[in-house]
Amino acid sequence: NAEYMGARQKREYLYRKSLEAKELSILERKRKIKEALQEGKKVPTELAKEAERLKNEIDLDDPDLGVHTHIDDEYASAGVKEPKILLTTSRDPSSRLTQFLKEMRLMFPNAERLNRGNMEINLLVDTCRTNEVSDLIIFTETRGEPDGMIVSHFPFGPTVYFTISNPILRHDIPNRGTMSEAYPHLIFHSFSSKLGTRIMNVLKFLFPPPKPDSKRTVSFINFDDYILFRHHTYEKKGKEVTLQEVGPRFELKPYLIKLGTVESKTADTEWALRPYMNTAKRRKVLS
Repeated sequence: NAEYMGARQKREYLYRKSLEAKELSILERKRKIKEALQEGKKVPTELAKEAERLKNEIDLDDPDLGVHTHIDDEYASAGVKEPKILLTTSRDPSSRLTQFLKEMRLMFPNAERLNRGNMEINLLVDTCRTNEVSDLIIFTETRGEPDGMIVSHFPFGPTVYFTISNPILRHDIPNRGTMSEAYPHLIFHSFSSKLGTRIMNVLKFLFPPPKPDSKRTVSFINFDDYILFRHHTYEKKGKEVTLQEVGPRFELKPYLIKLGTVESKTADTEWALRPYMNTAKRRKVLS
């Protein structure tokens, strides 16, 4: 049955993930030996015993072949199946958060909005699994102001936690454009680090590929580790392009990535934002 299949899938995924660390360790040792051989240097002492065996394996390896990682498994169906998104809120939402949810539902093609009521997180996750949802997005608030977004990818994770700041809903945007239902072109700017690429992919795979003639754009602009979210439509007349903001708009800041779905109490932490001692020269993590 579906529950048994889901449990078996998860066991297989966790098993492959445990092998991944071992594979990465072997790959790193091979790299060190390969570098030493190419540069005519002595093989590092700690690798001397296995150097001959690993050297033979290096010769058989495709140099461009990396380790198959849990990230490959998480997004295996990306590009094959269109994402199916479920959006909801923390329990007992304010009217402002409810309105924000309605506007965000229109952001994502193939998205459904769920009025959560008092539904517990485990039941929410079961609903997602039963309905083959690809991503669950939960919006949270403090004193009636939207202040958080959780994106949980199914069936294995990851789950990424963001803070939301400066949310401006559509009715507060002057001269706003009309909401289009076309699949949007995505614009990502300055996500060049490994973590930046990871966050970019989590956001990118919430959207299906657009048609070339789509006149709608959704932008994620990284500025000093804050991700500016903007939504526009455009018209092209000859060489003139007219851009019109549709809204809503806000800033996102990622602070936690868990290797599992949102209800899991035992999921490993892949990354967590740490406060830096020297804030004057804080290291940027997304670019």
